[in-house]
Amino acid sequence: MLDLLITNATLPDGRTGMSVAVQGGRIAEVTPGLDVPAHEKLDAQGLLLSPHFVDPHFHMDATLSYGLPRVNQSGTLLEGIALWGELKPLLTADALVERALAYCDWAVAKGLLAVRSHVDTSDPSLLAVDALLEVKRKVAPYLELQLVAFPQDGVLRSPGGVENLERALDKGVDVVGGIPHFERTMADGAASVKLLCEIAASRGKLVDMHCDESDDPLSRHIETLAFEAHRLGLQGRVTGSHCTSMHSMDNYYVSKLLPLIAQSGVSVVSNPLINITLQGRHDTYPKRRGMTRVPELMAAGVNVAFGHDCVMDPWYGMGSGDMLEVAHMGLHVAQMTSQAGIRQCFEAVTTNAARVMHLENYGLEAGCDASFVLLQARDPVEAIRLRAARLKVFRKGQLLAETPAATASLHIAGRGASTSWMAPKHAG
Repeated sequence: MLDLLITNATLPDGRTGMSVAVQGGRIAEVTPGLDVPAHEKLDAQGLLLSPHFVDPHFHMDATLSYGLPRVNQSGTLLEGIALWGELKPLLTADALVERALAYCDWAVAKGLLAVRSHVDTSDPSLLAVDALLEVKRKVAPYLELQLVAFPQDGVLRSPGGVENLERALDKGVDVVGGIPHFERTMADGAASVKLLCEIAASRGKLVDMHCDESDDPLSRHIETLAFEAHRLGLQGRVTGSHCTSMHSMDNYYVSKLLPLIAQSGVSVVSNPLINITLQGRHDTYPKRRGMTRVPELMAAGVNVAFGHDCVMDPWYGMGSGDMLEVAHMGLHVAQMTSQAGIRQCFEAVTTNAARVMHLENYGLEAGCDASFVLLQARDPVEAIRLRAARLKVFRKGQLLAETPAATASLHIAGRGASTSWMAPKHAG
């Protein structure tokens, strides 16, 4: 007998009337109209069943710290970095762990079951590293947390930067990070990319660098990152995050750059909520949107994902761990408003993001983990439009969270008693 049978589900690829059979925490079968004995049955009523959401770029060491020790008044990236520098001496492991665990509760409730978080390694005490390693252990039964050794102050710019990063990796941090555009010179930035990629290659680690988070079109460290990935045989194992300077680059240069990124197998993570907020701050009008060239990268064959980046921290006072909100902003900023474009934005917070994190057994096929979300929507387009309620969240066949359907009662003569904002089905 099956552990769980979900019937009458719509899948992101458009298949309808699908049944998903679950046994031992894995998907045993995906087929139309299956009706066999199961300990638990769930009629999806034609709603969308999606693989769980994935956030490939986040800063969990800073999350939910908004207002500590003060608010970022200018709203700029640089004031946020300075504010984080003021906050670091005040951090305690217990408070950091508690905030991170609270955020993970939010994430699970939103169907977000895998997060890649950068953790600052610039502090020689590695307090944040130890705290997030503890969080990783605590949340392992219900959320996959992948940690990136992130030298926020610059691996070459800050004293002991390389040593601190390697100590973090020795402790069990998963991925090598960097921030080349924050090094003292462009040359130092390029040198840091080379050094960090070599460290990753020697240790068999993935790479995820904050790359060119700037409006400066001459910040071109993504080019060096692509070169090093190719030189060191790291194809498919390297990610460039943000890449916002590409928004301002000369089109001719970009026409050369995009094939280089694609050939190197480097993924790109854009962070729409934060990029649209932090970039263009030095502009008067017109103001640049700042987000990287998402549709052009996708068209070139680059794996592009969306990250949340920040929630209630020195850089951003908003957010709730909702990757549909991220996708919603992404499609607006990138003007990806065609049906195909909106579906690509859904993939940017599911399958593409899972590819960035190298998640195993992810998806809605036989043999995959039974980790999925039932959404109050009929398809990915409607899911993003509504930022749909996560009716049920499962991880490996176990129910983790439930949210009541979003409905409003109406008291209007001659109209229905309620509405759920779902578009009416068209005849024919």
